[in-house]
Amino acid sequence: MVKLAINVDHVATLRQARGIDEPDPVLAAGICELAGAAGIVVHLREDRRHIQDRDVILLRQTVKTKLNLEMGAAEEIINIALNLKPDMVTLVPEKRAELTTEGGLDVIGQEHHLSSVIAQMTDAGIPVSLFINPDTEQIKAAKRVGATFVEIHTGRYSDATSEVEENREFAMIVAAVDTAHDLGLRINAGHGLNYLNTARIAALGKIEELSIGHAVMARAIYVGLDQAVREMRALCC
Repeated sequence: MVKLAINVDHVATLRQARGIDEPDPVLAAGICELAGAAGIVVHLREDRRHIQDRDVILLRQTVKTKLNLEMGAAEEIINIALNLKPDMVTLVPEKRAELTTEGGLDVIGQEHHLSSVIAQMTDAGIPVSLFINPDTEQIKAAKRVGATFVEIHTGRYSDATSEVEENREFAMIVAAVDTAHDLGLRINAGHGLNYLNTARIAALGKIEELSIGHAVMARAIYVGLDQAVREMRALCC
């Protein structure tokens, strides 16, 4: 069974919209864990648009499963991660103007820099995942720079508007997963997955964990966070 990690960034997005203390992503993380989530994911962005430094400090102290810190490879955030020592970090591309992460890392174009960042994390005992598109050449580059994991970007699959497009994107994910597995990389996946399209990805036996946030938080508005997590977890079986 693939594990389910819940991204609680959108809880912080709602809090920051009013500039107050509620809702609290730390409390939300605890509810997700009690509902069966195998990990908590947060993205500490340079612009601090949602998750704040306070959040990651408290989450490091309270998360009982696994804390996955998504981050850009910027010096300030690297130093925070090295001090925080999350259970793992996932390096993602980051643009100031984007609404959410728009695509995977260009590992090929940043091999030297990413190798340096991964070496720092490895020396600190922090496993590193690279968030990349389902592109076999990028996956090979992830192996070269020393990543432990790759997280396959499922955004184009999730956004497909026809069965033909969805099947094409799914085939690319399958090829990427097979390549990563053959190279000895551990494999996660995520971005845009929801209650209609997750089961197909979860059925790919070589993926260890799915990272899902927006769909679960949207569902939670109607049924509550505990039930929303349990329903998604059931799809991962």
